[in-house]
Amino acid sequence: MAKKEVKTDYWVKSLLDEASVSLEPQGSSIVEINEALKTASKKGTGRVGFPEFVGVVKDFLIVIEDKADLSKHLKLDESGLLSTNTKDIGAYALNGALFYGQHLAANTTYKKVIAFGISGDEKKHRITPIYIDETEYYRELPDVESFITFNEDNIDEYYIREVLKEETDEDKEVSEILKDAAELHEDLRNYGSLKDIDKPLVVSGILLALREAEFRNFSIDELTGDSIKTDGDKIYDAISSNLIRANVSPEVKKDKILSQFAIIKNTQVLNEVNDRLGKTPLKHYAEFLNDKIYRNIRFVNSSEDYLGRFYGEFMSYSGGDGQTLGIVLTPKHIADLFCELTELSEEDVVLDPCCGTGGFLVAALHHMLSQTSDDQKRKHIKQKSLHGLELQPYMFTIATTNMILRGDGKSNLINENFLKQDSNKLQLKQPTVGMMNPPYSQGSKQNPELYELSFTEHMLDSLTEGARAIVIVPQSSMTGKSKEEKLLKQNILKHHTLEGVITLNADTFYGVGTLPCIAIFTAGEPHPKNKEAKFINFKDDGFIVKPHIGLVETEQGKDRKQHLLDVWFDRIEAETKFCVSSTVEATDEWLHGYYYFNDEPATDSEFEKVIEDYLSFEFSMLIQGKESLFSKSEKLTHKGIPDLLDMTWKEFFLTELFPKIQRGKRLKKADQIEGDMPYVSSTAMNNGVDNYVSNDNKVRIYEKCLTIANSGSVGASFYHDYKFVASDHVTHLKNPEFNKYIYLFTSGLTNRLSEKYNFNREINDPRISREKVVLPVNSDENPDYEYMEQYIKNLMIAKYKKYKTLFNTVNV
Repeated sequence: MAKKEVKTDYWVKSLLDEASVSLEPQGSSIVEINEALKTASKKGTGRVGFPEFVGVVKDFLIVIEDKADLSKHLKLDESGLLSTNTKDIGAYALNGALFYGQHLAANTTYKKVIAFGISGDEKKHRITPIYIDETEYYRELPDVESFITFNEDNIDEYYIREVLKEETDEDKEVSEILKDAAELHEDLRNYGSLKDIDKPLVVSGILLALREAEFRNFSIDELTGDSIKTDGDKIYDAISSNLIRANVSPEVKKDKILSQFAIIKNTQVLNEVNDRLGKTPLKHYAEFLNDKIYRNIRFVNSSEDYLGRFYGEFMSYSGGDGQTLGIVLTPKHIADLFCELTELSEEDVVLDPCCGTGGFLVAALHHMLSQTSDDQKRKHIKQKSLHGLELQPYMFTIATTNMILRGDGKSNLINENFLKQDSNKLQLKQPTVGMMNPPYSQGSKQNPELYELSFTEHMLDSLTEGARAIVIVPQSSMTGKSKEEKLLKQNILKHHTLEGVITLNADTFYGVGTLPCIAIFTAGEPHPKNKEAKFINFKDDGFIVKPHIGLVETEQGKDRKQHLLDVWFDRIEAETKFCVSSTVEATDEWLHGYYYFNDEPATDSEFEKVIEDYLSFEFSMLIQGKESLFSKSEKLTHKGIPDLLDMTWKEFFLTELFPKIQRGKRLKKADQIEGDMPYVSSTAMNNGVDNYVSNDNKVRIYEKCLTIANSGSVGASFYHDYKFVASDHVTHLKNPEFNKYIYLFTSGLTNRLSEKYNFNREINDPRISREKVVLPVNSDENPDYEYMEQYIKNLMIAKYKKYKTLFNTVNV
């Protein structure tokens, strides 16, 4: 076995160990598997053959075949299926894995086989699973980054989701929660005539009363609709008793919470017997909550914030969700991720200064309790280790209810404005971990203290020295657009350390329209000049939006999270498209897209698309009688040149390649005068041409250059052989020494900018000035323009021949 293969084997073994998947190398101690392998030669001789790893997880047989060379991942036949040619089985990882999997499925009693083809190394690799059953039918499954979903805890869930394509119990639970929330929302509206903001309070209050029933101080049966001591009075009294029992103090805090629940006894319609129900709405709600929700919150060991879920659902029907106050509730998987990224332990003290419904505190409580079975330690965690502040009274009440229901005996929550709290006093609580989802989009030049970074700085100042701090904020807050935000970033680095920023899935706050990121800091330690922070692109997190449900986890979710954690804690090295480590300045945009550029050599497919789009546009103009836009065609000659992968590539700033880089000028639709000159804007279609105009005053006219869309279809890049008017949504790039072919080659690489930018982070002059592309170079390490020109000519000749063949089939 080659040394490279051995290195790959060691890396694969480390992945298996980390995921707690126990497989054996080069054979099996399980007799029937070992017997089957005695005739498993990949050469088809009927002799012995061993995959790299084989073993059993539950009732699944797992097989792994790996190759050190990424290009040896798989080989397809003419039908697009995995080749079963003997040579290909031996040479390619996935083909070999399929062979072993099918052989073992046919020659053992194991009828569920998952075979993995793995190629590459720790940094650049592919891990592809295939499912094989006793019929030897196989199905390629999505690539993974780890084996976390294939250990004993997760493999059944993977099988149900990915192979059977059915819902797991967890999926059903989420669906049921949302279904219950929808049903309860209808009942609260129809029978209670409640405002949206009051619905969660009624639910919270009844849940506290149900907790008092455990002490036989309240019973749903006692809700009789009596007009003297109403059902609301009885529930209110039970709430008051339960707050005393939960040791909620001081008295003013308890009174503040009770005042929020007064709506239960003071709303007449809730306390009158409803003719349709035959009972009061309050009794109906209590029965519903007791049957559907209460037991889940009290007795299920989960970090799910049920009240937060209900609040979000109730508000979504009204279109509210607190957004006018900047309130965006945190999904459970993000709250859990916070606990894992901060390595939350049973010894920590957690502070959430903008706690909302208490989602972070619920998750922290769950994670901390799971680490100890000592009763005294668990009691200490509940009573001393969790602290929160919340400005909005109704949110504060929901959060307090949440924590009491979770068994937090003291409920260390305060209904106060966090920004007005003295950070030195907050430090007296000795918080070692800060978690926060601050109000969004409230800051301005007039109110700089309401910027997300202002909340972040104040939280960092409120933690003990060396504490871990983690926040989820809009990506825009990391760019430091305003003067005030730039100053905040400068102050943060002066007193605290930025550990990294993780760009998240755009749908994380589905329905809100915020593009979020997670920023992680160490409090009280100034950021060292040579410190490298991590900037991670976690947009592909394994979560998708399902109609009528919202954001749900796919089976890739666990795998993607494990990969993130492995990279964050330096257990593995990742490609720069996932993680870039860099020193930072306050003036930087603290996002992966700012520090990353695609340094991979270009592929044929990238240039094929450029040429196909350009020739399609050229042909379209010809059909429309606009052939005068293009220069007279020249005779193209094919020449043999090296493949792209055989060239040496080097990075160059765009400013090195193009002496002239300038944005176009705004020309409103109403001011556009019909004509024949192309008007180029930010569309990705039709070579960027959006209209035809005759304007020649107060516009910018260019020709024989490249354009890049700054907004809209951000990054879309085109070559223009003709004179055109450029809108302010594109930037033109000009080098008088370039010809058409060099421009077309370069556009294949500038198109990559679309990976980094979006409607929320557009291309501007400072950003484009630091952008780079990779180009093939000659022996002097200068751009090999001769090679680029000939490469595009060869590609155009191939496309013209293809079109000519097509035209020859048409009879005219």
